Amino acid sequence: MIVSIGEAMVEFNQAEERRFLQGFGGDTSNMLIAAARSGARTAYVTRVGDDEFGRMLLELWKREGVDTSRVIVDREAPTGAYFVTHGPQGHVFSYLRSGSAASRLRPADLLDLANASFVHASGISMAISQSAADTVLAAFENARGRISFDSNLRLKLWPLARARAMIGAAAGMADYFFPSIEDARQLSGTESPEENLDWAHRLGAKTVFLKLGADGVIVSDGKRRERIAGISVKSVDATGAGDCFCGAALARLAAGDSIWEAARYANAAAALATTGFGAVDPLPRPDAVRKLLR
Repeated sequence: MIVSIGEAMVEFNQAEERRFLQGFGGDTSNMLIAAARSGARTAYVTRVGDDEFGRMLLELWKREGVDTSRVIVDREAPTGAYFVTHGPQGHVFSYLRSGSAASRLRPADLLDLANASFVHASGISMAISQSAADTVLAAFENARGRISFDSNLRLKLWPLARARAMIGAAAGMADYFFPSIEDARQLSGTESPEENLDWAHRLGAKTVFLKLGADGVIVSDGKRRERIAGISVKSVDATGAGDCFCGAALARLAAGDSIWEAARYANAAAALATTGFGAVDPLPRPDAVRKLLR
């Protein structure tokens, strides 16, 4: 089972100038749904508000086959929401998440993780509050399965110095580390992919999936490195593509694939995730991914 820790939100994604499509987001939730659609057993550790948005998320996870037994309904804080607008510089996020239910996560919210083959979190999971960061580190310290971590650097949530310290601590515990090249450059202070792979391994990460966006991914186990080229598709919205990569890769690793096989599958899945609007709706299923790979 893949267990993820973090925050989910309701999404409003700009489809036209003044028209927004309601969907769902939150990096760790997107990752879990991508993994579930790729055939993995999944469960979420989070908090949602006792409100309509929280109920919508619970229904979403049930539809997608995500175990919600670890989800806490918080009657004292709201479920977060965000807006995605699109312009010449790409997509821009505007968040309504201050004081959200998920930001009140604490280590005591962690139930037994003994049956988790993978425990996953992200930089956002840690950035939303000190107690949430403590929860992620406690989960990693007590994990019996493999640890997965996505950097997902958001400097609107915390200063770079703190991000470097906390992301570095979590990445150093990770069996699988998923930084984007943009995140890695800001966190490491170096430019080339090779330097950033070296940086990630120096932190302690065992396997690194360096996500290059439309250019694909570089996979490194510390001894061997393999670059997998991006796949050309008609992309309309890249929201959640990196989360899709993580979920698809973990699903294939859980199924027994090598890191190289998992990366090739996840690379195709992430490309397909950019062909529709929103973070969740375009997340692909295996038939579509395997058709693209063929």
